[in-house]
Amino acid sequence: MHKRPTILLGMAAGALWALVIVGGVQIAGLPYLPPPLALPGAFLVPGLVMVAMIGRLAQRRFFDDAIIDGADFTPGSAAWIDQRVLANTLEQLVLALVIWPFVALVLGGAVVVALGIGFSVARLAFWIGYHVSPPLRGFGFAATFYPTVLAALWALAVWVV
Repeated sequence: MHKRPTILLGMAAGALWALVIVGGVQIAGLPYLPPPLALPGAFLVPGLVMVAMIGRLAQRRFFDDAIIDGADFTPGSAAWIDQRVLANTLEQLVLALVIWPFVALVLGGAVVVALGIGFSVARLAFWIGYHVSPPLRGFGFAATFYPTVLAALWALAVWVV
């Protein structure tokens, strides 16, 4: 029962994070950055975070005789957590891949560059939080998911109006 307040607090902080990232760039009034210039940079840092996650899993397999041949990770083990974090990061990155180009086109590339940096920080928070205590992953999840959703809704509103 005590896990829900921790997760809820993380979700609220993630919502605030989304407002700061998406709204902050809009309020700052940065010049329009064309999507072809912005998107490669926006996806670079999240890609590097995934490289670190994949590398960490490879390192765990290499140095553990029980899993070196591709055996399933023991539920609750550090490698199992890393695999879950990687899977969720891949899911979040797929959302970014299908939404951020539209956001960059409508709101400008500065928004997606900020989203990329924010995504990376949030994924690291998710990864660390999951290892410390699973309820602490709430912030990292929300701080990755909510900015993409907010940016999509904001861009859609601008597109329609």
